Amino acid sequence: MKITVVGTGYVGLVSGACLAEAGNDVLCLDLDADKIRLLDAGGMPIHEPGLQEMVARNRAAGRLRFTADVEASVAHGLLQFIAVGTPPDEDGSADLRHVVAAARAIGRHMDGYKVIVDKSTVPVGTADKVCAAIVGELSARGLQTGFAVVSNPEFLKEGAAIADFMRPDRIIVGADDARAIELMCQLYAPFQRSRERLIVMDARSAELTKYAANAMLATRISFMNELANLAEKLGADIEQVRRGIGADPRIGHQFLYPGCGYGGSCFPKDVQALQRTAAAAGSPLGVLAAVEAANETQKGVPGRKIAARFGENLAGRRFALWGLAFKPDTDDMREAPSRVVIADLLARGATVCAYDPVAMSEARRVFGAAPGLVYADSPLAALDGADALVIVTEWREFRSPDFDEMKRRLKTPLVFDGRNLYDPAQMRAAGIEYCAIGRR
Repeated sequence: MKITVVGTGYVGLVSGACLAEAGNDVLCLDLDADKIRLLDAGGMPIHEPGLQEMVARNRAAGRLRFTADVEASVAHGLLQFIAVGTPPDEDGSADLRHVVAAARAIGRHMDGYKVIVDKSTVPVGTADKVCAAIVGELSARGLQTGFAVVSNPEFLKEGAAIADFMRPDRIIVGADDARAIELMCQLYAPFQRSRERLIVMDARSAELTKYAANAMLATRISFMNELANLAEKLGADIEQVRRGIGADPRIGHQFLYPGCGYGGSCFPKDVQALQRTAAAAGSPLGVLAAVEAANETQKGVPGRKIAARFGENLAGRRFALWGLAFKPDTDDMREAPSRVVIADLLARGATVCAYDPVAMSEARRVFGAAPGLVYADSPLAALDGADALVIVTEWREFRSPDFDEMKRRLKTPLVFDGRNLYDPAQMRAAGIEYCAIGRR
C-alpha cells in the first residue's frame, strides 16, 4: 500500500519505518530541509532503540523515502498520515496549526480519493476541523472528490516505540466511512495476526480515548507518589504497599512505581489539553487538576530532601546526578524531573555533576552554559568528591552499581534515590545512607 506520512518527528518517523517494515511503500514528508538531508544521509534526529537500523534497512529496500516536496507527497499515498507536533498553547490547549496546515496542503494538491489519518494526539473535534480544512481547499479549486478522515491515535512509549507499533495492545480507528475502515483493516492486518486488536469507533470517541489513556496513567503515577509521601510520614514502606495493592487484579502492578514525577512530551501536555477540553465543554475535571499539581510538587521532592539533610544553603556542596532524560531509553528531556532537580540545587548554590547514557547533548542544549553544572563521562566519574548521589532516571546501568566503589568515591556515603532502585537493607549493609521515595 502507498502511504504518505506528514512529519518526521517521533511519531511520524517511527510510524513510517514500521509501516515500511511490513512491506508498504512509505514516503515521509517534512518541511525541514535540514532534517530531510540528515535522514537521507543515514542520520537520526531522535534516539529510539532499533529505529536507526529499521530506517536504514527499509531505505535500502526502497520501501522508505524522505522528501520536502508537498505535491509529491500528496500524490504518493492513498493514505495520508498526519503526524505533526501539537505543542501546548499558552493556555495549555493543543496547538493545531500544524495539523490544519497539513490538511490544507493535502486538500490543495489532491486529485482523487484519499484517506487522511490523524496520527497526532489531538483534541476531540479535530477530525471535523481537518475535514473542514480539506473541503475549503477543494472548494477553492472548484474540485469535488471524495475523501475520508480517520482518527488513529498512537500509543507509543518512548524507548519501546517499535515494539509498541509492531505488537500493539490495541489499534483504535475512529471513522464512519466504510471504504476508509476497510483500508485501515488491510493496513493493520500484519500487526494483529495472532488476535484481533483493531477497535472501530467514531472519530470523537477515538480522539478522547487517546487523552483518557494518558490521563489515567498519569493519575496512577501521581496517586502513588502522594501515597509514597504519606507512607514516609506514617513509617510505612511504599514498596510493600505497592505489592499489596498490585496483587489485586482490578488494579495490577503497572504504573504503580512512585518516584520524582512524570515528564516527557505526552503526559504533561495531554493532561493539560484534556483539562482545557473539559473546561470548554463546561465539565471540568477536578481529578486531573490534582494530578497535575501533585506531579509538579513531586518533582521538587529530591531538592527538598537534600535541603532537609544539608540545609537550604548548599554553597560549596557538590552533587552527582544520574539520569537526565525523563525516562530510560530516550534522550527526551521535555518536562523531565531532572530539570527541576538541577534548577533547585543550582539555585541553592550547589555544583552538579551529571551523567546520562544518551541525553548529555540534549542537556547541554537545554541548560546551555549554566554556572555550576558540569558533566561526567561515566556514572562513577560523576561521584568523585560529591557530597551525595541523586538518582533521577532509572536507567538499567544504574541498577547494580559497585556499592563499595560508590562509597569510596563519594565524600559522604549518601544516596537520594528518586526512583527507588535499591533495597534499603542492602544499602545499610553497605554503609550507605539511603533516602528513597516512601521507603523506610
